Amino acid sequence: MRDGNDVHVCEVGLRDGLQSIQTFFPTDQKIAWIEAEAAAGMPEIEVCSFVPPKLLPQFADAKEVCAAALPIAEKHDGLVVSALMPNLKGAENGIAAGVHKLNYVTSVSVKHNLANVRMTPDESVDAFKKIVALRDEKAKESGRRVRLFVGLSTALGCTIEGQVDPDAVVRLAEKFLDAGADELAVADTVGYANPSQVKSLFKVMYGTFGDDLPLTVHLHDTRGLGIANALAALETGVRRFDASLAGLGGCPYAPGATGNIVMDDLVFMLEGMGMKTGVDLDKLVAVREIVARNLPGETLNGGLAKSGPPKGFVPASSFAAAAE
Repeated sequence: MRDGNDVHVCEVGLRDGLQSIQTFFPTDQKIAWIEAEAAAGMPEIEVCSFVPPKLLPQFADAKEVCAAALPIAEKHDGLVVSALMPNLKGAENGIAAGVHKLNYVTSVSVKHNLANVRMTPDESVDAFKKIVALRDEKAKESGRRVRLFVGLSTALGCTIEGQVDPDAVVRLAEKFLDAGADELAVADTVGYANPSQVKSLFKVMYGTFGDDLPLTVHLHDTRGLGIANALAALETGVRRFDASLAGLGGCPYAPGATGNIVMDDLVFMLEGMGMKTGVDLDKLVAVREIVARNLPGETLNGGLAKSGPPKGFVPASSFAAAAE
């Protein structure tokens, strides 16, 4: 987490937000999006996915996007550039591209994981061990160690299997930590969760692994409870959140899934509660213009962008003071 921030937010719109959208978002405009959010103070941006272009043509330009994102990160106070890697080949490409963090997603739901990556969760753990070995080998060669981040998808419910046992989440988390994961995320991939359920699961996670575990919550707003669930996670001690500008997103292998929670609304809530994110809300909302211009047929969600901040609103992160 950046110095001075109370909460770490990660923009996933360029990956999770775009992965199910057929319209190709031009490469130069992806870079403009990254530059604009970096200038707004976003501490981490998941910029792409290293999947075969024939599966997701949206990310055929992954190497070019990363090549542009890394110099931007150097200019903007250590912005973390992350990317998704579905397998060993994706990890090879991600490490070669120079990203700071690679995200490996495995569903707790067996049927969803089979639909998504054609492996059982345990087979995904075995595949991850090979990625860890590759990462460690490359780190010895280059002196640069990429962080490995594991997302536990469908941890709070699955449209294929239904309810997911919290004990299964813990067991899979233990396996990935033993295999070498640096960070974990708990994901409500299809928006099944309610605040009580979120609190219960994160209390179990922290009770099992301790408060020092870097633990992110990744929420979708399928049933309108995304921000409420984010607040529930915050109240259990979570300080790391994924979200997508304008609420873009949705897993193409999760029937009924809709977008991520809206980044601009999340930052508004956190800043209004006195939690410093380091993100300038005015600049963040302005980035939506880039998205709207390049995705004219897509619905852009968000209450803050529609109504603006309330009169007298003072964010916890004071940019006016910094400018003086």
